[in-house]
Amino acid sequence: MAGLKLRGIKKQYAEGPIVMQHVDLDIRDGEFIVFVGPSGCGKSTLLRMIAGLEEITDGELYLGDELANDVPPAERGAAMVFQSYALYPHMTVAENMGFALKLAGQSKQQVKGAVDKAAEILQITHLLDRKPKALSGGQRQRVAIGRAIVRKPKVFLFDEPLSNLDAGLRVQMRVELSKLHQELRSTMIYVTHDQVEAMTLGERIVVFNGGRIEQVGTPLELYERPANLFVAGFLGSPKMNFLPCRLAGEPGDQLRLQVGNAGEWLLPRGSASTAALDGQLTLGVRPEHLEFAAPGTGLKAHLDLVEHLGDATIAYVRVDGVERELAVKLPGSVHGLQRGDPVGLVPVAGRALVFDKDGRAVPTH
Repeated sequence: MAGLKLRGIKKQYAEGPIVMQHVDLDIRDGEFIVFVGPSGCGKSTLLRMIAGLEEITDGELYLGDELANDVPPAERGAAMVFQSYALYPHMTVAENMGFALKLAGQSKQQVKGAVDKAAEILQITHLLDRKPKALSGGQRQRVAIGRAIVRKPKVFLFDEPLSNLDAGLRVQMRVELSKLHQELRSTMIYVTHDQVEAMTLGERIVVFNGGRIEQVGTPLELYERPANLFVAGFLGSPKMNFLPCRLAGEPGDQLRLQVGNAGEWLLPRGSASTAALDGQLTLGVRPEHLEFAAPGTGLKAHLDLVEHLGDATIAYVRVDGVERELAVKLPGSVHGLQRGDPVGLVPVAGRALVFDKDGRAVPTH
């Protein structure tokens, strides 16, 4: 096992655009860290640079204490699991898993021992004699992971490995990957654009956007204290509600924020500076942190659509002077909500966030 240090990592293709821009990141030995972001943000490119499959244009990559920029991929001690299973169709599961060890010159007994141990960890011992065509998607992905385990790598690299699976299998495989990390305690780097996978798998999450790191932190840190509008809007389902607003009057111990024509909200000022509160602001409130109040209380709004999910009810409302509709997530099944009903909206105490005109979070707690 080994930790990684990335210092000033940059990637540019020939004279084309810069796809990674001065990335600095420390990954602890034995950590499960997730790279997340929209398509094209550079997360898979960075993973391939760590694996040695892409050249580093500038900067330094340390694997443990060793500078790895010029170390060949086969000597880095990294095992990569791709979105495509890439199994040899003419080989059995056991032969697929042990193929790299066979090429490395290990004896049949050594290969069998490593394959049997990996199969036991992944609970696929009963599948070792089958060919890939006789396996389900989830079983094939386990074999691909087993092929990586037998190599005993310093670092596991996962590039959207669950993208080809259906929703039920993805949930099951997320659980299996978490258990696998707890058992192996190896360093694992996992790339995904799915924020649910990021929140459930990662000990820490790295949010990428446009080739840059927006924020690094634990799932709850990023969810509850996003650094900017991008992070706030990327994590969470339904997404965080954003309401344009302005400061109403001189700030005291509380912020009086005018939201369109719908009314005012009072929030704690915290340590927010006067400069940060100048100009156009944005209120951010997650759907589960909004509550209905009697009409005339809080912000003036009316119901537009109601979704009943069984364990929760999501109501979409229109607020006077706000272009986008807002989502309100209510626990359980809520009946009696009708389209067009007038309602008041208030935030759960201490749960609303404020962002300045540049999209940075303003400390209000």
